[in-house]
Amino acid sequence: MIETDRLILRPWREDDAEALYKYASDPAIGLVAGWPPHTSVENSLEIIRTVFSAPETYAVVLKETDEPVGCCGIMFSNSLHAAEMQTNEAEIGYWIGKPYWGQGLIPEGVKALLSRCFNDLELGAVWCGYYDGNDKSRRVCEKCGFKYHHTNPDIVSPLGDRRTEQFYLMTKEDYHAIHINRERQADRRTE
Repeated sequence: MIETDRLILRPWREDDAEALYKYASDPAIGLVAGWPPHTSVENSLEIIRTVFSAPETYAVVLKETDEPVGCCGIMFSNSLHAAEMQTNEAEIGYWIGKPYWGQGLIPEGVKALLSRCFNDLELGAVWCGYYDGNDKSRRVCEKCGFKYHHTNPDIVSPLGDRRTEQFYLMTKEDYHAIHINRERQADRRTE
């Protein structure tokens, strides 16, 4: 379990299926990310049992309501992923229910996952990718300090259509430089 100011990132539970369906059934969520909207609570339960049972896959839970409203996770080079990762690298993926767009919740969760990647798991680099047109995901990459790395045109998404995917990267050195700069800025504000 990982805790932030407003969130708890925890493993998915079977009793989360109804909340998952509530948000993942919205076509505005999955289609832009390349996965089909959930079709029933039973479909969401199956996703929890299979896809969301992977290590380092977290329900994004609001502390205020204790409701899972999204998902984020760390995918390693030995799992299904889109980035061309080395052994000491991972990719972060995420989504959040439409009522919570624009509140900075996913950047908050992603920053916590970055800390886990670089401080706990001691990875050398972390990737983040999104399909063209997913401006919300691009903004998350930028807010969290990822740097543009490359574009993969004409790839087949999990939905079977062809898309262009943008890849961003953060190295361990980038991560530590960001945190040193934040500490310096905080010190200046307290002087």
